[in-house]
Amino acid sequence: MKLHKNLTNLEVAKLLRSVAAAYEVKEGNVPNIRFRIIAYERAADSIEHSTSEAKDLWDDQKLDQIPGIGSGIGQYLNELFKTGHVKHFEDLLGNLPPAMFELMQIPGIGPKRAYKLARELGITKAHNAVKKLTEAAKKGRIRGLEGMGEQSELQILETIKQVRNKSTRFLLPFAQGVADEVIEYMKKSPVVKKIDTLGSLRRQVSTIGDVDISVASDKPDEVIKHFVSYPKKTKLIEAGTTSAAILVPGGLHVDLMVQPPKAYGALLQHFTGSKEHNVALRTWAQKKGLSLSEYGVSKKSDTSSLLRRPLEKDDKTLPFDSEEKFYNYLGFAWIPPELRENTGELEAALCTSKDKLPGLPKLVQVEDLKGDLHLHSNFPAETSHDAGADPMEEMAEEANRLGYEYIAFTEHNPKLKEKEARVLDILKVKFERIEKINYSLGGRRENRLQKVFNSLEVDIRPSGQLALPEKAFDLLDFVIVAVHSSFRGTRESQTQRILTALKYPKVKILAHPTGRMLNNREGIEVDWEKVFEVCVKKNIWLEINSWPERLDLPDVLVREAIKAGVKLVINTDSHATNQMELIRFGVSVARRGWAEAKDIVNTLPYDKFVKML
Repeated sequence: MKLHKNLTNLEVAKLLRSVAAAYEVKEGNVPNIRFRIIAYERAADSIEHSTSEAKDLWDDQKLDQIPGIGSGIGQYLNELFKTGHVKHFEDLLGNLPPAMFELMQIPGIGPKRAYKLARELGITKAHNAVKKLTEAAKKGRIRGLEGMGEQSELQILETIKQVRNKSTRFLLPFAQGVADEVIEYMKKSPVVKKIDTLGSLRRQVSTIGDVDISVASDKPDEVIKHFVSYPKKTKLIEAGTTSAAILVPGGLHVDLMVQPPKAYGALLQHFTGSKEHNVALRTWAQKKGLSLSEYGVSKKSDTSSLLRRPLEKDDKTLPFDSEEKFYNYLGFAWIPPELRENTGELEAALCTSKDKLPGLPKLVQVEDLKGDLHLHSNFPAETSHDAGADPMEEMAEEANRLGYEYIAFTEHNPKLKEKEARVLDILKVKFERIEKINYSLGGRRENRLQKVFNSLEVDIRPSGQLALPEKAFDLLDFVIVAVHSSFRGTRESQTQRILTALKYPKVKILAHPTGRMLNNREGIEVDWEKVFEVCVKKNIWLEINSWPERLDLPDVLVREAIKAGVKLVINTDSHATNQMELIRFGVSVARRGWAEAKDIVNTLPYDKFVKML
């Protein structure tokens, strides 16, 4: 990568990931180097997801506002933005093949494998690295490399094909963050009467194409003028009389539409979607002789007797200033945006006192949650995966601020290479630390937080055995288990793997159950009916993980789990205090899965939750 002073966030993130990869290739066996690698990867994620350009923040001396940018990395970024190069980075990356970093963009190819492929196949240039790798695979040159084989070769070809066919989608939390900032800016204009997101973002789909925003105003020219003056825009795409589009940091399009307040409800409904929901609604309306559009409802024939109120004239479109009025006019209850996927919501919304339909669910809300049971602190232990960044005490304070009554610290299990006695010693220290925090909670009447649970997130090995000595379970209140490796097993083997892990007595939560990583990795193949059955029988809860790349259990499986009687838990998987508010996105997944508060165990107050635990 050619460096210069004005790298975009995506370019800076790619640079930092390249540095992390170089450390792994060159110094992977050096003690404690893993912590440095993780620091660079975290900084890359934070910058990539930032809604402000890192260069702009540096100009304003606010670079430290980006989480994960410590003094060390901050010093290098200062050198980058000041001089256009970083000597340490150039020395570290200098003798590595540029093609290696392009090959790392292919899911499943990590730094060491990318280096091996680039070096042994003679792929040096970055611009054609993926093309050269594809050619080598088709000629059967990969299977002959040490540690590879025919299956590895076929997997690489299949993954490259999937990457080429994949459209660019942004993670929900990133898109929501952009939208929140734009909306906050737009509300500063006195002519903006109402403002909302539209499309897949309003429906809280896990990945987003563009950010669409609607505004109610009688002065569209002033709204458009204010919008195109958005200070964080990187490019003006277009500006019309009632719509405009800009590009913002991260490469995300933001489109805006303006509608007079009297017709705003129809526009909001029309452009929220989904396409399937709108087609079904339009089909229903057509049977009543009605035509629907973003401007309102028009009548095709005399059907006023079927409606809540008559149209003004046969040749006019009746506008609606709210979605509620739009849906009510057609005979439906208002339908939450998250449910608008044509999966039964229209039938449920038609329910009246004389019907026997189930009606719409009362969806769970953020305010319903009483705790977060998946948090990673910086407790000092060499864990199997990345450790948290902040002390337990700080995270407990944040939990109290959020109004939680209980939380759990669930650091990853210690590395397997540790001797059993050493693992037990580590966990005893953690037990005592948490006991001390719990003791301090009792002395403060203003605390909402009543209990800190002691737990671990434990790896499920391919065999289904847990990566923790048997005696260690006695030191824990409960255990979270998760798949963190070996994702390519068969449906049968992965199902048996999970079922074996769920047999352990203290296992209470299956974390991020499918193991998917959005825009990167598909989830494992599992017979979920069998897993649901065991969860119900043993009172084990499936997690809805709020982490941006996960949002796992997916909404479709959330709904199936609820139908099977499985209880769910919404957690953040936070590795830093400022990530604990990501809980809103786990709640969005739950809502899309038709979940009510009664389906989520951590909506229970502390006394009832303890009994259930």
